[in-house]
Amino acid sequence: MEQVLTKDMRSGSTGKITNVVLWILQIGAAGMFLMVGFLKLSGNPQLVSLFQAIGIGQWFRFLTGALEVCGAILLLIPRTSGLGALMLAGVMACAVMTHLFIVGGSPLGATTLLIVTAVVAWGRRQRTKSLLAELSKDKDW
Repeated sequence: MEQVLTKDMRSGSTGKITNVVLWILQIGAAGMFLMVGFLKLSGNPQLVSLFQAIGIGQWFRFLTGALEVCGAILLLIPRTSGLGALMLAGVMACAVMTHLFIVGGSPLGATTLLIVTAVVAWGRRQRTKSLLAELSKDKDW
């Protein structure tokens, strides 16, 4: 009986530690995405020239900035944190590919944020599954 209680207490504390680590990652990533997203939306000259080098047009800078700001907000809402992380992981995967194949430069920042958002998306996958199941149940398809 004592072994069972000890095992249960350990798994509970591991869940708490994981939750705290995920929240630290979420808050840090949200801060970075808010900062960079607002820089993109405000027309920072360095980012304007970066998106000119990409060659798609400045609308893509606005789209990317909006996705980053929205994703950062979703990261800070417990119910939507996994969905926000999943969306931002997709944005960062595209950013890494863009650095590697189009504009050059180091993809280190984008790769770091890709890893962080992927870890959060994985860690919050149950919340995301529950949210998507609830949303699909509410729809009258």
